[in-house]
Amino acid sequence: MYKYGGKLSASLLNQTNLNVSLHVRSILASRNLQTGSGVASAGNEPTNVFRKRKFIPQKPDQKAACDLPQEARVVICGGGIVGASVAYHLALLGWGKQTLVLEQDTVAGDSPWCASGLAGRFEPSYTELKLAEYSVQLIKDFTNKGLPTGWKQVGSLNLGRTFDRMISFNRMKSCGVSWNIPCEILSPEQCKEKCPIIEVNDLLGGLWIPDDGVCDPHLVCQTLIEEAKRMEVRVVEHCAVKKIRSERGKVTQVDTTSGDVKCEFFVNCTGFWAREVGTLSKPAVKVPLKAVEHHYLYTKEVEGLNPMTPFVRDFDGGIYFREKDGCILAGGFEKEAKVAFEDGFIPLSQKERVLPPDWDHFHDLLDELLKRVPALRSARLDRLTNALQAFSPDCKWIMGEAPEIQNYYVSAGMKTIGVSAAGGIGRALADVIVKGSTELDIHILDINRFLGLHNNRKFLTDRVKEVPGKHYQINYPFDEFKTGRNLRMSPIYPSLKEAGAVFGQTMGYERPNYFDQHDKKDEFGIPRFRIAETKTFGKPHWFDLVSSEYNACRERIGLADYSSFTKYDLWSKGTEVVDLLQYLCSNDVDVPVGSIIHTGMQNERGGYENDCSLARLSEKHYMMIAPTIQQTRSMSWIRKKMPNHLRSGVNVADVTSMYTAICILGPYTRVLLSELTDTDLTPSNFPFFTYKELDVGLANGIRALNITHTGELGYVLYIPNEYALHVYERIFQAGQKYNIQHAGYYATRALRIEKFYAFWGQDLDTNTTPLECGRSWRVKFNKPIDFIGRKALEKQREEGVKRMYVQLLLNDHDHEVDVWCWGNEPIYRDGKYCGMTTTTGYGYTFKKQVCLGFVRNVDEQGNELPVTNDYVLSGHYEVEVAGMRFEAKVNLHSPNLPTKFPDKEREAYHATRDKPDQADLLSFVTKPQA
Repeated sequence: MYKYGGKLSASLLNQTNLNVSLHVRSILASRNLQTGSGVASAGNEPTNVFRKRKFIPQKPDQKAACDLPQEARVVICGGGIVGASVAYHLALLGWGKQTLVLEQDTVAGDSPWCASGLAGRFEPSYTELKLAEYSVQLIKDFTNKGLPTGWKQVGSLNLGRTFDRMISFNRMKSCGVSWNIPCEILSPEQCKEKCPIIEVNDLLGGLWIPDDGVCDPHLVCQTLIEEAKRMEVRVVEHCAVKKIRSERGKVTQVDTTSGDVKCEFFVNCTGFWAREVGTLSKPAVKVPLKAVEHHYLYTKEVEGLNPMTPFVRDFDGGIYFREKDGCILAGGFEKEAKVAFEDGFIPLSQKERVLPPDWDHFHDLLDELLKRVPALRSARLDRLTNALQAFSPDCKWIMGEAPEIQNYYVSAGMKTIGVSAAGGIGRALADVIVKGSTELDIHILDINRFLGLHNNRKFLTDRVKEVPGKHYQINYPFDEFKTGRNLRMSPIYPSLKEAGAVFGQTMGYERPNYFDQHDKKDEFGIPRFRIAETKTFGKPHWFDLVSSEYNACRERIGLADYSSFTKYDLWSKGTEVVDLLQYLCSNDVDVPVGSIIHTGMQNERGGYENDCSLARLSEKHYMMIAPTIQQTRSMSWIRKKMPNHLRSGVNVADVTSMYTAICILGPYTRVLLSELTDTDLTPSNFPFFTYKELDVGLANGIRALNITHTGELGYVLYIPNEYALHVYERIFQAGQKYNIQHAGYYATRALRIEKFYAFWGQDLDTNTTPLECGRSWRVKFNKPIDFIGRKALEKQREEGVKRMYVQLLLNDHDHEVDVWCWGNEPIYRDGKYCGMTTTTGYGYTFKKQVCLGFVRNVDEQGNELPVTNDYVLSGHYEVEVAGMRFEAKVNLHSPNLPTKFPDKEREAYHATRDKPDQADLLSFVTKPQA
């Protein structure tokens, strides 16, 4: 898929359209700079294919500058800007004397030529934004104290060439209201006023962020480490880590080239080497990272260049530039990055890591720079630096406690903007280490979001070619990667592909997003593998396809693949598994065998660490179903929080890959399934929210759950993989008389949004409590059973919630022409900002845009007051969508949607309820299984 283009010939440097001065060519000649892909040979020398690589730390050239202590509470490996920040913030919390920083070379490095120095606040998510916001403020504080940082608040100017880019800017401006970031939409002429040296003829406009600035990351790193040392943090240079030892699953010691250090915590801040350093422990810690080449172009001094020139990003050209010491520093993100040291090891020395510049690879970005900044054509070149930047598989930072070893923390993958991340990440990690938690929800950056497959070297090599280019691409809804695909597939995947599935990927799983019968086979009649795209902020091209699937699920039968859901088995010989789940879960799990209980796993603050369904298979055996992204996270949480007296008695197994999950939804599902099984499926024998083991077709041992996670009638069948294709074919064949239809993720998502179902990772997070989202009825306040988070929830119940989960239906919004809601839109109550949307979508029954989100009650002084039902219902609401406000009707509970097939079970169950003391609305009583 990714192929490098033709090489830039040396003669091209002489062409007038580049007009690079003779001075440039003399530099190239004098330094014998190479062109072409020869650079890639670094680390790619021929090797014996049978010899597998093993990371063995090199002994530093010099001896450690000082004696190594025998003991430290925290050992930080890596003296770069993130390691320095973690050390600084640990010292602020009083752990300075107990913190040791180890650096294999010199702290802060020895080259200031490998960073752009942008210190901006706007990031793709609220979590990343808050981390960057703190980082920028910390740099400002250092500057105000007279400490060296190189800080200048020059603002950032973001340029847009296309209509969709300008919509993206308007969405960002609306987000700025929610996230408290002042920004302004500019015309091309106003862009020219902000930065006179740019060409604006092809621009439609820009986004101005005045609070952004630039700094010198090298100076910031030195300031952080010096301030940490002032607070008695010990720093040892020229000391490499050889091994991280652990006992009983916790860090105990770090072996180095200068001796061994006993410790309680280890922090891997080793940047490019974080993945390799992860292999120095047993078990190995998986840190999915890969380095790519990244070029920085420096000119000589440019006469008349304003020292307050803003940091300019031309997203559609993939380039950026800034003023630095009277010169221009420029760079960019190509659509196809070049992997560095693909099969070799990254050298320890920073000088050795700087590769020769590759003009052939940089020439597309150079063309864009010359087009945007005509003055560059006559500027004298100082250098083109080819440095390394490390990226994660999803283009997000990596941080948090490793799932393999407790008290082993990781911070890596800063993707060229480490200075914007370092301050916030350092504080967050220090809070977690010292206090056990941080006030910010960091689950989207947590290392637990990955599986082992993401750490596969060949997967990383494939994926990171695509990742850097995502930096500047338009962030369309439901964006998908094109690399690292066809990796995890359910047994029915070939049948779904043949049926016209268009796929999305989640945790490596190929999951149908929707089905399209058009052009589903290639010229040889073979089913195509197609990746879902939503290249618009308005009505998507798949709208009618999803509408058809949605209607099938509500009025006939829809069939969806749920195989990606996280699936655990938990069991014990005695009652230990019940005791464990009662402690971990906020709902009462001691229910009759055959029951299903929906519950949260709360943290000490009452927030959701997990939101799952538990089916009680027997007295001592449960099956847990959780969101796909919980596969690593849930196991880590259970292991970490399991009381010691239960560890030997409870077994927890990840069975996600053992079962194929097929969900059938709709009013005819009971009749259909009855034709395929001998089990009585009447409501009295198999009611809603219960479990049974069924025979289906010729297969047996199928775990059937009478829920769909959407509010619609139906079943989820967890089928042993060897039976999956057989069961699928029997269901689909028998369902023809009911006009059964495949349904993808987009359709089931639309169903649950209309039914006001909250979803973990989208609506629920580690700071959201059951009381805030209408789920207090799922908390066992009436049982004298201790569970994690109980005290926090009881306190919140007494004091009242400070925000409330609501559903908003937009009026006067034309789904055909208006920009759609896609999440993070600001909500206004009586003209005053009060909250932000989380999950949004089109309601095919409501015929309206539906927004889920949280509203707050903030007084004129900025104090948060309790939010009550009366407060929510008494307001007049608007939702701002890309700069336009639409009136909205508010709901506090799950609505009953009109249907041709009314059903008591479907109407009785409300996932979100507007009264904390509301009784269970189910119209039947669950009977114990015989």
